[in-house]
Amino acid sequence: MSIAIGKSLPAIKLAATGGREVDLKSYKGKPLALYFYPKDNTSGCTLEGQDFSALYPEFQRTGVEIVGVSRDSVRSHENFRSKYGFPFTLLSDPDELLCNALDVMKEKSMYGRTYMGVDRSTFLFGADGKLKRQWRGVKVKGHAAEVLEAAQSL
Repeated sequence: MSIAIGKSLPAIKLAATGGREVDLKSYKGKPLALYFYPKDNTSGCTLEGQDFSALYPEFQRTGVEIVGVSRDSVRSHENFRSKYGFPFTLLSDPDELLCNALDVMKEKSMYGRTYMGVDRSTFLFGADGKLKRQWRGVKVKGHAAEVLEAAQSL
């Protein structure tokens, strides 16, 4: 089930970096850029995180919080975040609760084998908790800047 523009941020709780559990409802009242990526410490996911990290001060000036999500463990996220100095929260979704709620699980293939994986996607929610923009099948280059531009127009 895909989420449509104008729909609310799902009320889901997930384990997060910093030893916390984050209830997505807690972001209501503040715009949120929620980006999904396949795997910690892979080239594309590292570049995407670095791009969001580099633009983080500008996102903060617009009042938009950035949160990354993958199926990796919190421990993996902590190492990934620490290694690259990401200033934003990473959520662990090993049971694919949020992934399924936002329909980011897609069939992929590598080396002739098919499997279900995270489709690189970003969702921009307004302060009212409603979806304003979404990007699916994201290409990393220039993506964070595109999300920032959309965030600045909220």
